[in-house]
Amino acid sequence: MELKIARNEINAKPKLITLDKIEDIIAKESHKIFYFDKENSHKDLVALVEHFEEKDFSVYLREVKYGLGEEDYMYEIHIL
Repeated sequence: MELKIARNEINAKPKLITLDKIEDIIAKESHKIFYFDKENSHKDLVALVEHFEEKDFSVYLREVKYGLGEEDYMYEIHIL
């Protein structure tokens, strides 16, 4: 599974990250917060949450608004 990491600039294209890369990062750190782009499907993000919950991690998914527009948001996933 590939997901899009949140962009640093509005006009930039989001970078991709694989599930394997996320697992490698989590293996090195006890907890991590990831920010994902709004172009990701909600279904894929829920699948990511379920994947880590099956491995006995606590996972929190929320939508983060960073502007006044309806399209000004990203997803935050906190994995403990």
